[in-house]
Amino acid sequence: MTVTDPVLVFGGGGQVGRAVVDELLAAGVRVRATGRDPGRLELPAAVETVRADLTVPESLPAALAGVRKVFLYAVPQGVDAFVAAARSAGVEHVVLLSSDTVLDRIPARKAIADMHRVVEQALDASGLATTYLRPDNFASNVLLWGWDRSIRAEGVVRFPYPESHSDAIHERDIAAVAAAALTTPGHEGARYLITGPESVTQRRQAELIAEATGRPVRVAELTPDQGRAELARIVPEWVIEATIGYWAATDGVPYEVTDVVERVTGRPARTFAEWAHDHAADFLP
Repeated sequence: MTVTDPVLVFGGGGQVGRAVVDELLAAGVRVRATGRDPGRLELPAAVETVRADLTVPESLPAALAGVRKVFLYAVPQGVDAFVAAARSAGVEHVVLLSSDTVLDRIPARKAIADMHRVVEQALDASGLATTYLRPDNFASNVLLWGWDRSIRAEGVVRFPYPESHSDAIHERDIAAVAAAALTTPGHEGARYLITGPESVTQRRQAELIAEATGRPVRVAELTPDQGRAELARIVPEWVIEATIGYWAATDGVPYEVTDVVERVTGRPARTFAEWAHDHAADFLP
């Protein structure tokens, strides 16, 4: 498919954003990617880069000029300015990376749900065509929790609730669904609950990383309070209880997975074992 107008990808340097860029390029689509410092974006030469920040309204009109389709992150502080700029620019379709927390299945995550719900509600009222992608657990969350550092240094994962479950979706699968929504008809108005193909425990994820790297990984179980202390070093305070609450709620409870990735893209979602193989270098000295 060839699209004359560029597709704008916010956060082109992030894991999901970069994967969306790659998917769109593979589909023959012109891509414009944003960054707070576009000079630091490591993207293919074919990608146009532009400075933009969703929390800086004056940066948005130039980024949106000539754009009809947008891949967007959920940033509540900037959504009203984005909607105004997008409507002024003539944007027709927005694919939003939201979260399945908006479905209120685990009350402890209300703060995260509210953040995404604000953005969805603003887009609902905007008059723009929208597609919402609602993943839950990114496979790459283990990097956020610092598993890469502790595995490289000590071959250890320190974690509360090691039997808590995750659907662990690969960022490339999120991107593949986003690219399909941006480049093929029929996705306007869709609200996709996208998951990995299996429910895996945190302990099993550590085992699969060990298999991918060829190095043993030991799981050291933390108490919930120790887990809170670890989280306090890497996430904002308001995220801590939401995260601990999720791990507690899914302790020994398999996650319900969907087949949305396969239905939308035509190929099965990647397993956590595949993600671990793709990211094995992150866990090696």
